[in-house]
Amino acid sequence: MRSLTNMFMALAVMCFAVPALAQTGGAAAGNTTNWVAAAAVIAMAIASAGCGVGQGRATASAAEAMARNPSARPAIQFALIFGLALIESLALYTLVIIFLKAK
Repeated sequence: MRSLTNMFMALAVMCFAVPALAQTGGAAAGNTTNWVAAAAVIAMAIASAGCGVGQGRATASAAEAMARNPSARPAIQFALIFGLALIESLALYTLVIIFLKAK
């Protein structure tokens, strides 16, 4: 419990430190890093990893369910395909948002 309190206090200090240390004026002449593109790459990586894990678990669960009850195959297959379409839409939405934000 004590470590959780310390962690929240450290997070609060970090939140107040960001505006205090903010740079005023324009960016430095040599610093041309595109942070939007870097954040977009990280966001797409996280979304792709999450989709991959989700699709793998859904497929494994559907295969196990069909092995246990072969007569329920049509219902399981429909639920699997519908679920995989929703999972894949997360990656596509992330990709669209990245193209809209990182110009």
